[in-house]
Amino acid sequence: MKLFATTAIAMVMATGAFAQTVGVSWSNFQEERWKTDEAAIVAALEAAGAEYISADAQSSSSKQLSDVESLMAQGVDALIILAQDTQAIIPAVDAAANEGIPVIAYDRLIEDPRAFYLTFDNIEVGRMQARAVLAAQPSGNYVMIKGSPTDPNADFLRGGQQEVLQAAIDAGNITIVGEAYTDGWLPANAQRNMEQILTAQDNNVDAVVASNDGTAGGVVAALTAQGMEGIPVSGQDGDHAALNRIARGTQTVSVWKDARELGKRAGEIAVQLAGGASMSDVEGASEWTSPAGTTLTAQFLEPVPVTADNLTVVVDAGWIEQDALCQGVTDGPAPCN
Repeated sequence: MKLFATTAIAMVMATGAFAQTVGVSWSNFQEERWKTDEAAIVAALEAAGAEYISADAQSSSSKQLSDVESLMAQGVDALIILAQDTQAIIPAVDAAANEGIPVIAYDRLIEDPRAFYLTFDNIEVGRMQARAVLAAQPSGNYVMIKGSPTDPNADFLRGGQQEVLQAAIDAGNITIVGEAYTDGWLPANAQRNMEQILTAQDNNVDAVVASNDGTAGGVVAALTAQGMEGIPVSGQDGDHAALNRIARGTQTVSVWKDARELGKRAGEIAVQLAGGASMSDVEGASEWTSPAGTTLTAQFLEPVPVTADNLTVVVDAGWIEQDALCQGVTDGPAPCN
């Protein structure tokens, strides 16, 4: 019996029962895209023989701290954190560092050099949004609907947008008549902000640079209520509802950040760091200095702007089925024509 037990233990070890465990702390699961990210992370971890556990902070920075504590108590070997608040999450990074647990700041900056920063080039996303709206509406009154004030991405996006719009502003071609952050990136908050700006401007608005597809949805709802649907509106993430709005003509652009690639990369990096690799060993990593002056190790993936001119790209990539893209579209752009 003793020999059998010893052999059994050896077999268990050989089959990877003591595999790495990666914990993911999500800020919330209300955004459509996070489920896509999660599926890609899980697939990457499974391919590496690693286990996945997660927690949903439900838009609460305090809950996220307790979530990370719980994940650590469950014995994770690495943490992937989508931060609700870039500053409030720092104690969690401290706790992980004290336990020797590597942290990946997923899609949102954590202002701490101990966290590996993995995201898309969000300044370029902002530029892409503004370029598309400016091409569609080169003059008139603009509204800027920003992201959450606790998410550094909101200001990265806004900076990129301003780079593109500045020359037209200086020339007097466009005027920014309203600007608002969107608490929690919630579409309902974006809709309320847009409604207030429309009221203040007596509906004299010609274009809206909204910072993601959720806020764009809120903006389009506010515009539609005033009979103004169809004026240029930007977004990002490639949400299915937003891509359908592009096909319908109520949204101009969604900057597509293929969450499948980001999630896959996060899983791969988490396994690598959990195995003892240093952040600088990660392929594609480079040093990057944040606007606050913090030097981090980071990797940036490339986004793709999707408009009515290239909607087929998301269908060809298997991101969305043609039926879903073209739902309710009678005479739209390819492939909905």
